[in-house]
Amino acid sequence: MTQEFKFTVNGKPVSVSLGNEETPLLNVLRNELGLMGTRFGCGLEQCGCCMVLIDGEPEKSCGKPVWSIAGKTVTTIEGLGSPERPHPLQQAFIDEQAGQCGYCLAGIVITAKALLDKNPSPTRAQIAAALDSNICRCGTHNRILRAVAKAAAQIRAGAGA
Repeated sequence: MTQEFKFTVNGKPVSVSLGNEETPLLNVLRNELGLMGTRFGCGLEQCGCCMVLIDGEPEKSCGKPVWSIAGKTVTTIEGLGSPERPHPLQQAFIDEQAGQCGYCLAGIVITAKALLDKNPSPTRAQIAAALDSNICRCGTHNRILRAVAKAAAQIRAGAGA
């Protein structure tokens, strides 16, 4: 028996029919909606690769059952900006060469977005604390911290959010 789940993704209402209400949101985003920016990392809600915003709060989507987001708003990395008009965070990550392999970056950028939405003037320590649950194995941590600080300054200066 299939069930229909309705929610909003990146500003657009969506409806998916699934046979299992426990299907993780990550699977729905990637397999049903074709949004490949959100990554599968560990599958245990420990690495942060699968981070999305749910009603503005950062949440790991690999263990989040689809029933739990019915009626809610989900923002993925695709919802932040485009290649033609990147979000200031995305541009700062490019400018600071903050990614090496890039696998973790969608989750890190989403987590940083949630931080800057709540605190537009974070200290380096606050940025590091906010990103603590995101794992980057390439070792670009200093560049990532610089990129988030740069984006914060740009957003405060009116470069957009």
